[in-house]
Formats: sequence, C-alpha cells, structure tokens
Amino acid sequence: MIEVNTTYTHAFSFTQHEVNQFAEVTGDKNPVHTDATYAAKTLFKRPIMHGMLGASLFSKVFGTLFPGEGTIYLKQSLGFLKPMYVDTAYEAVFTVKEVIKEKNRAIVETIIKDAATGTICTTGEATVMNVDKIK
Repeated sequence: MIEVNTTYTHAFSFTQHEVNQFAEVTGDKNPVHTDATYAAKTLFKRPIMHGMLGASLFSKVFGTLFPGEGTIYLKQSLGFLKPMYVDTAYEAVFTVKEVIKEKNRAIVETIIKDAATGTICTTGEATVMNVDKIK
C-alpha cells in the first residue's frame, strides 16, 4: 500500500547505443547527444543524454515497479538541473508526498541523482493513479 513518505529507489544507467536509439525513436538527433567530436566543442565536453531519456525511467518504474502494474501516469513536471552522461550510475528516487485516497491517486516527488556524487540532475513531481495499490 502506498502511503505518504514511502520512498522507492531505482539504480540505472544508459549506454551511448541506447542514447542513439532514443535519438532515432524521437527524431531528436541533436549532435550534442550523439557526436563526441561535436560535443567536445560544447560546454559539456562530451555527449550528454537527452533529458527526456533519463526522465523516461519514471514511466518504467511507475508502470512496473512502484506502485507497479495497473498504474496510470497522469501528470509530470520536470526540471533539468545538470547534464547526464552515458555509462554513469544514476539513482532515481521516488517519494510519496500526498495520497488522495478517494481518487486512488498519489503525488510523488521524482528525482534523479548521480549515484557517486549525489548531485541532483533532474527534479519533478508526478501524479499517478492505481486502484489496487493506492487506497
């Protein structure tokens, strides 16, 4: 059962191949994501991941892990604070801020941080619904 202050953490990373696949699927082929030579000339010095690729992990977690199957993802706000890089360990942290029992909904803080440094890369807040797990 989902309750206020429940926290779920999920470790992940993405490879350059996965970033390239995301670029193909979305059509966002900005070379800052896919071309090391181009990215080396930017303030990032190397390719960065698409912010939405990192945030897409939220959908995986909500739909399959926390709260899990049957979850309907209703709303998401996002702030991209720091760049994310391939082959880097990250941690997504989900903290339930509010439960709206009569609507089977929860408002969940969503954060992605660098696992080694704790630096927050992405912040946000989601609203999810699950009639079996949010009561």
